[in-house]
Amino acid sequence: GFDAIERDGVLKFRMRDGLSETALDPECFAVSGDLDGVVVQVREAEAALSGRVRVRFIQADASFDVISEEAVLPDEQTHAVAATEFTMVLTRSEGRQVAERWLNEARIARDSVQFALPPSRLPVRAGDVVSLPADQGEGSALYRIDRVDQAEFQQVEAVRIDPEVYETSPIEDDQVSIRPFVSPVPVHPLFLDLPLLRGDETPFAPYIAASANPWPGSVALYSSQTDQNFGLNTILPIRSTIGVTRSAMTCARPGVTDHGDALEVRLISGRLESVTREALLSGANLAAIGDGSSDNWEVFQFQKAELLAPDTYLLIARLRGQAGSDGLMPEVWPAGSQFVLLNGVPLQIELGRNLRRVAQYYRIGPARRSVDDPSYRELQRAFDGNGLRPYAPAHLRAVRGGDSAINLSWIRRTRTDGDDWEVPEVPLGEETEAYLLRVIHNGVTVHEVALSAPGYVYSAAQQAADGVTGRYEIAVAQISAVYGAGLFGQVEIIS
Repeated sequence: GFDAIERDGVLKFRMRDGLSETALDPECFAVSGDLDGVVVQVREAEAALSGRVRVRFIQADASFDVISEEAVLPDEQTHAVAATEFTMVLTRSEGRQVAERWLNEARIARDSVQFALPPSRLPVRAGDVVSLPADQGEGSALYRIDRVDQAEFQQVEAVRIDPEVYETSPIEDDQVSIRPFVSPVPVHPLFLDLPLLRGDETPFAPYIAASANPWPGSVALYSSQTDQNFGLNTILPIRSTIGVTRSAMTCARPGVTDHGDALEVRLISGRLESVTREALLSGANLAAIGDGSSDNWEVFQFQKAELLAPDTYLLIARLRGQAGSDGLMPEVWPAGSQFVLLNGVPLQIELGRNLRRVAQYYRIGPARRSVDDPSYRELQRAFDGNGLRPYAPAHLRAVRGGDSAINLSWIRRTRTDGDDWEVPEVPLGEETEAYLLRVIHNGVTVHEVALSAPGYVYSAAQQAADGVTGRYEIAVAQISAVYGAGLFGQVEIIS
């Protein structure tokens, strides 16, 4: 509501009120060749104006939210809006008054005049209010001089004003409240180096799941190779459904429904729901259970989620060892294990192929705060890239022959494109077919051999040379040229 005016090399600020005007007589005006008359009156077209003004500003005396106020002419039918946004702190009533003044001032300022004064006469300057005889009828009209060009004549441009526009409107301000300050808390992150779940993921990049109470709105993950110069890696806009098991889950046969004791899970955040059998077999309710380390996770599904208590569920009818994680299934997942729902909220982080198995520094915390804020947690992690890890071979069998030799056979599995039932055998999924066979006696590997076919004969002479007696295990894993030996399948031998 003020004008900034240059006067004699000094910048002066003058409030607009339109009360102190100077009367001018058109008879004293100069005749300028640049004008089509002594006084040129101009009116802008109605279509050039907007009947709606919106002002966005920062609300004062509250939580400094960005709000907006709008003023509309009562006879306006158009949807066109003239919007202005500026970083000023105002109350809501002040913002409304600004919007109304701008709207009315713009409508009145449709009328403008141009005239010239002799070079010897300088009764007014830019910013002054002058009165001129009205174009029609009696009385006079007020104009504010916006521009004076000093040339052969003093060329003046002025716009129509109305002093009533600058009067303060009796608008009551709303009662505002300040949100209590909630200090940021450290985020609970979980890195999950998982196998391929869909097949189109980056196979060497792990997932990141995070939760916090209260949730800061979004979480930022920064990474660095040297514990300095951290760069933004990933933004998590939604908190993951994370929990802790309150009962044990024993191992079960993969490929069939596990109807064992229900798994009790207490969630830190989120909720769970039951699904139909068809949805379960289509991939619904996929989750991971692990000990919290980045690479020790079993992927499983559950059909029923029964609410036991607030944020506590019983998971029933489970499909275990999904995505080839049956090779990681322990005898029992104890109470206190980590639970993460893989519903698309956990995201893969940015990780170059050359950084696989290379320790990196990570900082994670509220995205609205800087990476050096005390609310950020720092971790150091290296990832194997388990999306490249071959599955454990299936149907590992050992048959003893008449010469005491042990004939071993197995069927390979694939981590990519293995869902097509029309082909006679699943695709290889690796550059070459290779296996690693180990004979383990009393916890010590006594025999190891690399193979190129899914079969091996462990002769009696080799058994004697290895000194295996009583109970021992034979483990077989598929070898990837990129990852190395994958998960092992085992069979126990009793001699």
